[in-house]
Amino acid sequence: MISQANSNAAEAPQRLLDARDYKTLALSALGGTLEFYDFVIYVFFATVLSALFFPVDMPDWLRQLQTFGIFAAGYLARPLGGIVIAHFGDRLGRKRMFSLSIFLMAAPTLVIGLLPTYAAIGVAAPLLLLAMRILQGAAIGGEMPGAWVFVAEHVPSQRYGLGVGTLTAGITGGILLGSLVAVAINAHFSAEQIHDHAWRIPFILGGVFGLVSVYLRRFLHETPVFKELAQRRRQDAELPIKTVLRDHRGAALYVGLLTWVLSAAIVVVVLYTPTYLQKVHHVPATLALQANCLATLTLTLGCILVGWATDRFGTRAVMLVGWAGLFASSYLFYTSLPGNSASLVWQYGLVGLFVGTIATVPIAGVRAFPAAVRFSGLSFAYNMSYAIFGGLTPIVLTVWLQRAPLAPAHYVGAVAILGALLALLPLAHRGHGMREAAAGATMPR
Repeated sequence: MISQANSNAAEAPQRLLDARDYKTLALSALGGTLEFYDFVIYVFFATVLSALFFPVDMPDWLRQLQTFGIFAAGYLARPLGGIVIAHFGDRLGRKRMFSLSIFLMAAPTLVIGLLPTYAAIGVAAPLLLLAMRILQGAAIGGEMPGAWVFVAEHVPSQRYGLGVGTLTAGITGGILLGSLVAVAINAHFSAEQIHDHAWRIPFILGGVFGLVSVYLRRFLHETPVFKELAQRRRQDAELPIKTVLRDHRGAALYVGLLTWVLSAAIVVVVLYTPTYLQKVHHVPATLALQANCLATLTLTLGCILVGWATDRFGTRAVMLVGWAGLFASSYLFYTSLPGNSASLVWQYGLVGLFVGTIATVPIAGVRAFPAAVRFSGLSFAYNMSYAIFGGLTPIVLTVWLQRAPLAPAHYVGAVAILGALLALLPLAHRGHGMREAAAGATMPR
């Protein structure tokens, strides 16, 4: 079967990205940017939200812990939303669920921007905030795997890495957009104005942007791989998730461990560190957010670079170099804090560049599962792992920091080593022909 797949791959016409591919990439990446912005904007205003949605007489560290607990709830809701959306994505088509997920994100984001605070309605305020975060988590649980599968099944196989890397860059662009909005809010409004009303602006904007993205996704087309599956009637009566748990446990474990590495890189370096800089090293909020903007920009560029490099040099080599670079650059950054403004900014930017290695996670993860259960398999493994590690990481670090100021460096360093070890396993080296996988074959590469 392997030799036959290799023969088919050799006979398949090698094409470059065409206008339809670029349209798919652009609309998918834009939608991912806006949806991930909606999900992460919360963390950029965590300090403000902790003061507004909890009692004023509560200790600051406890308010911060509860605020990050609500942040974690969004991650804990991801598996359920991801499994349900992925189930119908494997059954009814990628495009329908791809559009639904962003609508389910936009509405709660808009509601958060309109919520009354603790001073107005008491304990109902944090409970409503928690409910909206749960809905956001369910939506993002279907969006991320769905976006990767959608693009992976559209682009030509020899541009597979670049396509998935570009989409991942678009998704991380949502973090950059959130960081830029946070910088703008802090630059144009005083602390009193932000606490009074300006904190609502980024959430209301996110809700409106999300609804625009729902409309734009109407112009996308169903993936050719799903059309082939429908024509061949490959989907049977069995639940896709049941097939994953019975026949693809190894792939699910592998993707889950890769996701742990991804979650540490994103949650610690990009989302948690601005608050860490302000709370532990007393870096001014404006400087912390400006440095974070640069790091997120280099992360976005890094994802594209990593995607291109995997097509040229192979996934394994890129993973080994990228995770080793993350290990070294993260220790350089965290051990040099607070430093001066220039060193903080450029070292943070260097770490962000190596965080771009996270693009190898969907590159390896999408092709780990056959097409008939690809959406469900990737979604289950990715979201279960992110719920555990991504959701609990800010809480663990908040407690760990009471004993070890370098807790973020130790955590990122440990998972970078894990990423390098995972690069040595066979699944990191598997071929990426989406149509070959649709026919049931996988090619070693």
